[in-house]
Amino acid sequence: MIIYQGVVVVAMARNPSLIRAQPPMPSDLTSSDCSVLRGGASFRRRELIFVVNPRGANGTTGQQWKKLLPYLRSRLGNDCNICESLTSGPSHAIDITREAIREGADAVIAVGGDGTLHEVVNGFFCGGKPVCNHDVNSSHSTALGIIPLGTGSDFARTLGWKNDPHDAIERIAKGLKSKIDVGCIAGEIGESHYFINVADIHLSAKAGYYASRYKKFGNLCYVIGALQAFFRHHNQDLRIKVDEGEWEVCSQVTALCIGNAKYFGGGMKITPNANPSSGDYEMVILQDFKWYDFILKLHKLYNGTHLSVKNVSSRRARSIEIEETGSSGSIFVQSDGEFLGFLPRKFSILPGVIELLC
Repeated sequence: MIIYQGVVVVAMARNPSLIRAQPPMPSDLTSSDCSVLRGGASFRRRELIFVVNPRGANGTTGQQWKKLLPYLRSRLGNDCNICESLTSGPSHAIDITREAIREGADAVIAVGGDGTLHEVVNGFFCGGKPVCNHDVNSSHSTALGIIPLGTGSDFARTLGWKNDPHDAIERIAKGLKSKIDVGCIAGEIGESHYFINVADIHLSAKAGYYASRYKKFGNLCYVIGALQAFFRHHNQDLRIKVDEGEWEVCSQVTALCIGNAKYFGGGMKITPNANPSSGDYEMVILQDFKWYDFILKLHKLYNGTHLSVKNVSSRRARSIEIEETGSSGSIFVQSDGEFLGFLPRKFSILPGVIELLC
């Protein structure tokens, strides 16, 4: 444990036990419930866990975070216990979040890009169920917060938030909450996976897979990834079942995107009518696209006007099952920019399952 300008900094190990930052308390008050007397009434200090990926955006996230800490402490330190948890590698943010929720944290704040946010969201679930506070008598739940500092902040774009960490801290300080939906992805084997933004299949997922190798180039990584994905790409017939209806064949699919929110790929407005509080997805399908179609229509994909383009369709759905018509086993699947493997998959919506600090 390190004390940095009055904030407890914890470099968390696997399966961590969270250490709380306890402020000095007057000798005639107890700190067992993290409460102080304010204005003659009991006031409970909020427990905030900041999950930070110091290596995000080629180390820029860690540098920006250190500069932000003094303001964070001055703005929130009087009312909140602040715990900073530094991730040490892939999936570590999931472990930190689960432990924080079980220990009764008021909020877990994802500090970084959409990759960190994605892991924190997955930490709200375990074994196919929401993670719960160890204290069954607790009257409050753990909320999700966001401080965007990474390569991409696509979910924040959907909410209309500025990419300004000071604005994010103001939202955290106010403590207002709004329930949001989370997408759930189930495969034939293994544990379910969760996403808050956009899940996608085939070419766009393949592009995201390659883009992850070029993060050092910033948002240009998405362009590089897309160019690499086009090589040896073939449009593919897929079988789709929507809302437990009948199976239907969707021919020559280039990309299929399932949006809980609007943006992916560093600002591409791929599912322009998606709303993370609507209780359903927007599914957008691009069919029979050639490489030059993307060049000619790229501006429409970024500004969200592509739904009027030939061979682009959109529909609402609460659950979507997708599988190949053949048996290649090579149709890529990703969510929130994270590679998940290959088809088949089932996507279902969990309405209002997380409270977001907004």
